[in-house]
Amino acid sequence: MPDAALPTLLGIRSHERKRRPMTIATAFTTLKSKRRTLTRAFAAVLAAATLFGNAACGTAQNASAEGIAEPVDGKTTKVTIGVCAGPYGDMVEEVFAPLLKEKGYEVSTKVFNDYVQPDKALTSGKIDANLMQHGNYLKKFSADNSLDLISLGQTPTLGLGIYSNKYHSIDEIADGATVAIANDGSNLARSLGVLQQNKLVTIKDGVDATKASVNDITSNPKHLNIKPIDAAQLARSLDTVDVSLVPGNYSWAAGLDPKNALALEQQDDGVIEVFAIAGQNKDTHFAKTVRDLLGSDEFRQAIAASKFKDFGKPASWAE
Repeated sequence: MPDAALPTLLGIRSHERKRRPMTIATAFTTLKSKRRTLTRAFAAVLAAATLFGNAACGTAQNASAEGIAEPVDGKTTKVTIGVCAGPYGDMVEEVFAPLLKEKGYEVSTKVFNDYVQPDKALTSGKIDANLMQHGNYLKKFSADNSLDLISLGQTPTLGLGIYSNKYHSIDEIADGATVAIANDGSNLARSLGVLQQNKLVTIKDGVDATKASVNDITSNPKHLNIKPIDAAQLARSLDTVDVSLVPGNYSWAAGLDPKNALALEQQDDGVIEVFAIAGQNKDTHFAKTVRDLLGSDEFRQAIAASKFKDFGKPASWAE
């Protein structure tokens, strides 16, 4: 290729060639300069795009960090409430959901198979609240796992029951019978408390009722073989053990009739179910709405008209 043709290919006008004859070396120098200019321009555009993208992401994170949004301009806010198998999922769907819909919240439930995952999901933000645990469990699990979870209030509760496919009364329980109880700390202690209420064991004096363990038993007159297992397996264990102490949510899910229990626990304040939320959301409009709802006549009337009407009630309902 002749030297004269190269400048034309590089986009250099003819009058420029006349003013300044260009050699091949000069042409390549010009080409490199243009490439540097384009590279710098591209870099500037990329930097601006990155800055904009980061700003946009920052806005999204800030919005997420603000917690559960308040319904505005007639729009509903979607909230997910974690539950375990049993009556409290039904309670959320049949009582809470309609009442909260009137307040601008569209409720859905997420069902978990154990007591551990709902609180972890609440901490991570995968759900917005949960209704699956009593107050003692919430306090102990939160403390043991360094979680910031709080109760917004109590709900009617189906108590723990002593069930058996073999015996029809507490007095019938034989010497050496195998008795299944929950293996998580707070429900294990709760189960021992129910056994003590029915004079089947005695727990040593001075032991925190929420922290008692099998090692704290000082008297076991029927020499019961106490077998801690996962709470979710307690109802199913009735086919393989003599007696099982089943928390209300799992007895409900298994279709056990409380009327057929050998005994039901005498509920104290610590074993009443609570509506829990992450601490960072305690001051949200949603949290205030739920607190107000739990203390309202509207909620009590809805419970009275539901299949949960015979559940144990929070002490505050008697005030």
